[in-house]
Amino acid sequence: MTTARIDEAAETLVIAGAGQRPTTAELVGPRARVAARISGGGKTWKATFPLRASRWGGPELPLPAGDYELRIDDAEFDDLLVAPEVLTGVRIAVDGATVRIAAPIDPAYETSEGQATLEGRYVAHPGATENAVFFESFYGRTVGCNPQAIERALFAQAPDVVRYWSVVDLSVAVPDGAIAVVEGSPEWWRARAASRLLVVNDWLRRRFVRKPGQKVLQTWHGTPLKRLALHRPGFDPRRMAAVIKESRRWDVLLAQNTYSERILRKAYAFFGRPIWVEGYPRNDALVTDDAASIRADLGIADGERVLLYAPTWRDDRTEMVDFVDPEELARQTDSVVLVRGHSRTIDTGRDRAGARVIDVTGYPETAKLLLAADVLITDYSSVMFDFSVTNKPMFFLVPDLDHYRGELRGFYFDLATRAPGPLVHSQDELVAALADSAHESVYAERYAAWRAQFNSRDDGHSAERVVARILDQGYVTR
Repeated sequence: MTTARIDEAAETLVIAGAGQRPTTAELVGPRARVAARISGGGKTWKATFPLRASRWGGPELPLPAGDYELRIDDAEFDDLLVAPEVLTGVRIAVDGATVRIAAPIDPAYETSEGQATLEGRYVAHPGATENAVFFESFYGRTVGCNPQAIERALFAQAPDVVRYWSVVDLSVAVPDGAIAVVEGSPEWWRARAASRLLVVNDWLRRRFVRKPGQKVLQTWHGTPLKRLALHRPGFDPRRMAAVIKESRRWDVLLAQNTYSERILRKAYAFFGRPIWVEGYPRNDALVTDDAASIRADLGIADGERVLLYAPTWRDDRTEMVDFVDPEELARQTDSVVLVRGHSRTIDTGRDRAGARVIDVTGYPETAKLLLAADVLITDYSSVMFDFSVTNKPMFFLVPDLDHYRGELRGFYFDLATRAPGPLVHSQDELVAALADSAHESVYAERYAAWRAQFNSRDDGHSAERVVARILDQGYVTR
């Protein structure tokens, strides 16, 4: 018989059984896996699973929320059952071979009545009572993008400002000195009400009530090729109403370049309010950081060629596209292949695996991956406008170009005539293009024009300029 228990003090899951000691025991989730420490070996054995793990050379943090599978040699899990327990870092339950890990929120607050109570407190809060900033990146799934770069510069210029980070769970690492608040928790609602400034890079979820004196800086998350918001194909009155409602919550919008400024203002009907065209803070790292240390954290040996495959998401599918076999691509090109799924596929997909393949979908900072890569392979993602800061080659794998352009989204310009790299339609075409040594000279003129239009303000000081504006406007004080 196999049994399960939670050791709250040690933050471990302990599985015990009778018979021969297993040789391996793993807890496998969509974005993380941990191996157990196995003891015993006479008539009984015990597998102790840590509920914390370290990724990318960072600190040990609670496991990401999700359903995990228990894998133990020859063990049977039919009778395993542990009711949900809230620990310091996670909430955990066991049902057979499935271990469910969630953010450490009291289940009472996740009921409709519990959330209604917290929303009521939020609405009643006088607001903007703290000299604090509430940061959120990609709905709390990461601490990255423009909000993180702004937070880093804010700390350098105004270290006494309180910095809250909205996170989906405590597996998301926050910077030293910042305070993690788990979305939907009492602390999250209070911090969002009390902060004088909210810095976000996507829509504000859940109920939002503007507090007196509170400001919202919307940094957005990319220069657009694909049509956005009011510009998306098809007439949908509900979508249009939602776009207008959302954009009215923002006081300031950040744009990477004047091209984006024009599009974002119209796509979100953002009239009569300022757009700051200061380059993208997240791209400062492409000018100031060191690629060698990032490669070392990823376990990439010196001298390896690194390909980064980073496609965008599709409106008609939940998981990352499968246009590339990353292990085969690594073999065909004698390279290390980094696979970077979109933020919208973090929850639905599983990490890709294979020889010389590293799935970096959960890596917090895309800019560092761009810096570490020798080559970018993308499709319609805004990452194309960031990677060009590096002046390194990029390739566009677009087997669904006609469908994406004609039915799903539509484009603001013709990618085929302006792309600073070749458009290919299969992995074989991609491999051939990667082997073409004439690539850089053929696309040099296009690349220069691209950088002149889209990267003129990406000079390594964007975050400093944005923070200077925040302080000058008195959104927070030093």
